[in-house]
Amino acid sequence: MTITDEKHRVELALRETSDKRMYERYLAVLHRLEGHTIKDISKMIKRTEKTTAGYIHRFERDGIKGLAMGHSPGKPRRLTDEQEGILADTVANKRPVDVGIEAKYTWTLKLAMLYVEREFGESYTEKGMSVLLHRLGFSHTKATYTMELADPAEQEAFKSVTFPALKKS
Repeated sequence: MTITDEKHRVELALRETSDKRMYERYLAVLHRLEGHTIKDISKMIKRTEKTTAGYIHRFERDGIKGLAMGHSPGKPRRLTDEQEGILADTVANKRPVDVGIEAKYTWTLKLAMLYVEREFGESYTEKGMSVLLHRLGFSHTKATYTMELADPAEQEAFKSVTFPALKKS
């Protein structure tokens, strides 16, 4: 393929893209095909010479397809799938006191952080723990008191007799 053919293909891709980052890559390659130096192109597109050279190198090696952005996987997880499963099971089915956290009966982010650091040797910020627990299917709820063992007859008597009397006084 001649430089004119390559230039035509890059110009076409430049016109057809709506992706700002791809536009920038095509523009860098087009400037290079027009004879500009990497240093000059870097100044024009306001990127480092290393970044610009990377665009050019990928184009020279793989053509226009080489400029496409790949998937960015992000930072690797700190806990293994097995450890995340243990954490999820622990938070769902046990109280902090059941796993050796003294006198605590409700899970909080700080208690989950303490548990993970103690059991798996990984430390998290509150935000990081919140994200992890959310990914594991948990949501933040406020603790509420329920009277599971309350006598329904006594509750009804309170509502119909005692409570109205308290309101009148």
